[in-house]
Amino acid sequence: MSEKSLQVPERFDFSYHKEFTEQYQSIINTDSVTNIALDFSRVSYLDSSALGMMVLFQKKAKSKNIKVRIRGAKESAKEILTIANFDRLFEIS
Repeated sequence: MSEKSLQVPERFDFSYHKEFTEQYQSIINTDSVTNIALDFSRVSYLDSSALGMMVLFQKKAKSKNIKVRIRGAKESAKEILTIANFDRLFEIS
């Protein structure tokens, strides 16, 4: 079992779309990866486009039998994820 971590920036919004997509695609196209942790420890802001990117990422990872979890979310970021019911899509720790 191999877990990779993907660091998410302090402002997770549409301006990060290209970089986020490139990062997760390079990870999910690695044969040995079975788990991916989205490291939210630095995130203080996320918007609806970030939530959309995460849903798309989750679908692509799931199609390759890769589990995705959110690690280190705090305060407002964790509250937004909870309000959006992302605890149903991701394990949040």
